[in-house]
Amino acid sequence: MSERDRSKNQPEHGVALQERQEKKLKRPRMFRVVLHNDDYTPMDFVVRLLETVFHRSESEATRIMLHVHNHGSGVAGIYTHEIAETKVAQVHLLARKNDHPLMASMEPEDDGEDAE
Repeated sequence: MSERDRSKNQPEHGVALQERQEKKLKRPRMFRVVLHNDDYTPMDFVVRLLETVFHRSESEATRIMLHVHNHGSGVAGIYTHEIAETKVAQVHLLARKNDHPLMASMEPEDDGEDAE
């Protein structure tokens, strides 16, 4: 049997490789970025921050800000680990630049639990 005949009877290498790679891929773990309420950071600053850093609409940013204000903390967004770390750092940098004590943290997202 020639090499060409043998290759006709076997699946193409690219297809077999792709199937193996798809089986190995898993969704990355997701993390919540949580804003924490304080008595000093102005509400309008938090709304602007949610609009710029987290790309929220004005109404959505206001809703999240009020949730943080009324409940002590609230979820600004859910991201992969590296993006969540970056968002937390951006919040802290902007808050410090504007002399506000606003704090953010990140926590792993649990499956089946509500984001807020």
